[in-house]
Amino acid sequence: MTTEALTTLTAGMAILAGGDRVIRVTPELAAAWQPGDRLTVAGDAVLHIPAAEAEIAGRAVGAAVDAFARMGAVSDEQITAFFEAFARRLGDDAAFAPIAEANAADVEAAKVKGRSTTRLVLSDTMRADMAEGLRSWAAAPSGRGSVLETVQHEGWQVELRRAGLGVVGFVFEGRPNVFADACGVIRSGNTVVFRIGSDALGTAKAIVSHALNPALAEAGLPEGAASLVESAAHAAGWAMFADPRLGLAVARGSGPAVAQLGTVAREAGNPVSLHGTGGAWMVADSTADAGALSQAVLHSLDRKVCNTLNVAAVVKDRAEELVPAVLSSLRSAAERRGTNPKLHVAPGAEDYVDAVWFETTAITRAEGAVEEPGAEPIALGSLGTEWEWEESPEISLVVVDSTDEAIELFNAHSPHFVVSLISSDDSEQDRFYELIDAPFVGNGFTRWVDGQYALGKPELGLSNWEAGRLFGRGGVLSGDSVYAVRTRVTQSDPSVHR
Repeated sequence: MTTEALTTLTAGMAILAGGDRVIRVTPELAAAWQPGDRLTVAGDAVLHIPAAEAEIAGRAVGAAVDAFARMGAVSDEQITAFFEAFARRLGDDAAFAPIAEANAADVEAAKVKGRSTTRLVLSDTMRADMAEGLRSWAAAPSGRGSVLETVQHEGWQVELRRAGLGVVGFVFEGRPNVFADACGVIRSGNTVVFRIGSDALGTAKAIVSHALNPALAEAGLPEGAASLVESAAHAAGWAMFADPRLGLAVARGSGPAVAQLGTVAREAGNPVSLHGTGGAWMVADSTADAGALSQAVLHSLDRKVCNTLNVAAVVKDRAEELVPAVLSSLRSAAERRGTNPKLHVAPGAEDYVDAVWFETTAITRAEGAVEEPGAEPIALGSLGTEWEWEESPEISLVVVDSTDEAIELFNAHSPHFVVSLISSDDSEQDRFYELIDAPFVGNGFTRWVDGQYALGKPELGLSNWEAGRLFGRGGVLSGDSVYAVRTRVTQSDPSVHR
């Protein structure tokens, strides 16, 4: 078998995919192709990576690779100083002013495009949370070089020690706070390269220029220890994840985009940590307290993130009492935001929903107020749909014969992420925990699923089990969970031999 560089692309050309499928090149792809460009296959899609985007991504990864080679000479105190300096600059009004200006421009541009800005706005709260997260990494132990296990032999010993994993590549949606959180991998001796969504690219560039890079320089960390892919093109993200120099590829964002990036990384042989589809489920059994259920629903709908309530399942023998509790809290959550709620009703649940819910009303979407039914039918097979609402809280409702049916529906249709059981029966809580296929299980509101809130650690992402359980790691990816293990032997007796 011989190989040669691809120099031309013609419409109809066959591309092998998955070992047993052929994808045909479209006329549009053939016309866009230029010598030096690259192709990668993700599922049934052929992805075009222009040479310019590959160069931008390769340069950023290369800077992080070079920096990692010098991280062994960096002290823990220097890493601490970096986090402190980064947090201090975010808190300094003069240093933050150009960042705020860039974020305002990003928000305005997103509004013009009719895109959601809920997660894009770098509010005072987000700014404070970013700085607090960085300070928590400054106070955290590094773990670098710590001994995990020692095995003693006669005349020699073996130590398993923690070490930096390498370059961690991040692709994430337009949430500026994630940009700071992801720097947590530096605490463990890694370096990091980012590609952020186009909506927040201006904000990211400003953070790099006015806070991140000055903090690296002040602490004496290698240039490139945190590197930004300065491109808004999806192809730059594909190129980064296809770079075999990555130690770990982490993707956050919408489910389909994250799945595609994961496929690209795996094709290149890179390990992945994917954080895409979310949406929490809540099950109320026959012993559920209506007041507790009402509170759990309300406190799970304060804003739309991955751990927001998405599906409420209520057992039939209590539906007359418990469905109104769910709907009342859904409406209260909307009223707090000055809007109306949206409900999706599974077959059989419509009998417990008042007809007024199905009347046309104003639902606030990313593009503004839209006239549509306040409630609509949904098929059981669509219960896994995550409702990406803007201001109008949006959930699905299903009435089940038993808790076991709710478990079956969750295991069959959900993203296998977070679920709560509202029940007064402790033994049923234990049984539910054993049977439900989710990494995050609770007995109240769902919004507790957050690394900072629950564990006191800024999270880099929350993994679901949609693509299979994770080996040797929980669902919270944090900076101190990204490491490799090295083995060091110390021989005290020179006569030791096999």
